[in-house]
Amino acid sequence: MRQPTHHDIIQLFGEISDHRILEILETGANLEQLEEAAARLKGQDDVMGDARIPLVGEAAQVYDILIQDQELARQIEAER
Repeated sequence: MRQPTHHDIIQLFGEISDHRILEILETGANLEQLEEAAARLKGQDDVMGDARIPLVGEAAQVYDILIQDQELARQIEAER
């Protein structure tokens, strides 16, 4: 499977900072792994509910990178 490009990442995750894109690229995740992380973020993998398989490897690293921004946004919103 080919390695993702900057454009691929923007298409999967929307507008995110160049810093986050670089972090994602540095994980070495391939396009399939990015799609796994994107599905988890969007809740599309929730078909199995609590029994879903946890993300591992590069997909988990990408998810962790992206969830940081969502958690920060929630914290800022909660403080308002």
